[in-house]
Amino acid sequence: MKKKGMTMLKHIVMWKLKDRAEGRTKAENAKMMKLMLEGLKEKIQEIEHIEVGMNVIPSEAAFDVVLYSEFRDEKALVTYQKHPEHVKVAEIVGKIKEDRVVVDYII
Repeated sequence: MKKKGMTMLKHIVMWKLKDRAEGRTKAENAKMMKLMLEGLKEKIQEIEHIEVGMNVIPSEAAFDVVLYSEFRDEKALVTYQKHPEHVKVAEIVGKIKEDRVVVDYII
């Protein structure tokens, strides 16, 4: 977590999932994504904080899954993104997602 006087990079990603993909429903894939993404905290030391949520109020504008994570700096984020465990998850997510948006900002 953030210490006083320290800057952090926040990385937020949202996905819309396909109704069916890889033999699973959207809800099944969302649950699987949540578990896989949260599991990265134990495998990638650069992750300072990670939180994954699944949308509870469906609408046309809503995305299905959101990732909120924090990193020391941009270098830590890049290391995370290139980490083999993250790459594995990203490949699976790529097969089940319909759309993706991301924002990275410093606080």
